[in-house]
Amino acid sequence: MNNLNIVDHPLIKHKLTIMRNKSTGPKEFRELLREITFLLAYEATRKIETLQFEIETPLEKTTGYAIEDKKVVVVPILRAGLGMVDSILELLPNASVGHIGVYRDPQTLRPVEYYCKLPNVRDATAVFVLDPMLATGFSGVHAVKILKEKGAANVIFVSLIAAPEGVRQFEIHCPDVPIYTAALDRQLNEHGYILPGLGDAGDRLYRTK
Repeated sequence: MNNLNIVDHPLIKHKLTIMRNKSTGPKEFRELLREITFLLAYEATRKIETLQFEIETPLEKTTGYAIEDKKVVVVPILRAGLGMVDSILELLPNASVGHIGVYRDPQTLRPVEYYCKLPNVRDATAVFVLDPMLATGFSGVHAVKILKEKGAANVIFVSLIAAPEGVRQFEIHCPDVPIYTAALDRQLNEHGYILPGLGDAGDRLYRTK
């Protein structure tokens, strides 16, 4: 799993454990998702391009660094990915935001696209695809395929939890896309849910079940 980066920080472990607990309510679940995304983004943006320029400290001139966040695009996979957007925008407030709507067919587990609205992307654009759960990997791979067809060359996938099956899909179809996640769980069940997981992230975020 060469493209997998597990951000194994004590703060993330602590917060993720609370999220996994079935008694955690939607308000706390949302807050924890934002907090963990913020911590994941610290690592996911490690290789983002910076510009050098000269500044003056109170004592002397020195070299400073700046991120051109106008060259960053954030793309949540609807609907659960929406819960991760605000954290990224706190760090990169000038980033553009696109949306890809994909739901999973309950019979085939294959992705069904129902919405796509994206800003312009170029080779130099850093594109962060957000989805709390990397389960089968079908939706994530589908989203990356759309972005590459639009011209994206630098795509990073950020998830809360990943399953080995989903990571393998990325290795097969998107080997150049790094994955940043808080945990690699054991496996998928027969319905395509991650075990031990935390249930359906969208339902827990928006209290739809």
